[in-house]
Amino acid sequence: MEKIPLVSVIIPSYNREHLIGRSIRSVLNQTYEEIEVIVVDDGSTDNTRDVVNNFNDKRIRYIHHDNNLGGCIARNTGINASRGEYIAFQDSDDVWLPDKLEKQMQAFKIVPENVGIVYSAFIRVKDDSASFIPSPKFTIKDGNLLCQLIKGNFISTQTTILRKICFDKAGEFDKNLHRLQDWELFIRMSKYFEFKYISEPLVIAYYQKDSISSNKKAYFEAITLIIEKHLDAFSKNIIALAQTYCHIGTELYSLGNKKLGREYLLRAIKLRPSNIKYFIYLFLTFLGINSFNIILNIIKNMTSNEDI
Repeated sequence: MEKIPLVSVIIPSYNREHLIGRSIRSVLNQTYEEIEVIVVDDGSTDNTRDVVNNFNDKRIRYIHHDNNLGGCIARNTGINASRGEYIAFQDSDDVWLPDKLEKQMQAFKIVPENVGIVYSAFIRVKDDSASFIPSPKFTIKDGNLLCQLIKGNFISTQTTILRKICFDKAGEFDKNLHRLQDWELFIRMSKYFEFKYISEPLVIAYYQKDSISSNKKAYFEAITLIIEKHLDAFSKNIIALAQTYCHIGTELYSLGNKKLGREYLLRAIKLRPSNIKYFIYLFLTFLGINSFNIILNIIKNMTSNEDI
């Protein structure tokens, strides 16, 4: 009789008592039942523990951090405590569709051994609108994705299942990052493993205003650290690196960091002096932040982000 592999599902949570029940329920209701659910309570001060214990399901394991250590460390705690051959991640405020794990584990049966990660499309819900991720601009979604990932991230942790050996080879989440941890992890993973994409959306991700993903300062701190860490990979695609520098520069200036914003725009110009837009953005920085933001918003509405 064929052995059914165990999937360890890791759910980090911090003060999400009003949402985590829905998230856990969507995991327990999976058609693929060979799972353990590891809830890592990252120092919550609300009733998260009671919500988890009320499920009274032997597949759930609850781990509590005495202090709030951040999502990376919480996920790493779950990885180290896991018993499964495969690891999946769920966020405390998102929902899996019932056949997510089953479809992804079926995919693992037919892909080569060098495929370490199976991920799916997902629906992101923000306010009253919904969007399909990944964007059609990412045309290559299978195989070796390093060249694609340095252009930007289109894979979210809660859509993935990974062979546990991926973490043995490439390492765990970088605890120094407070945002974009998934992007950095997948850039690192892509140096060793290939990816398999399921085009059907299997996750519904809900935007929360108090989420770390809404913190712009953390975002730009993270993106600069990621470029420094993987500069060898970014440097192989000068166009993508220049676009990223320009994006960082315009956003930093928009947030009020004039000096660093101009510095990154100059980096973009140095890499691609033939791109007139970079000179235009630099010129706009001398008009003042208010005028800069008004004109920048007009330009963004007229062109796609990949043209910035």
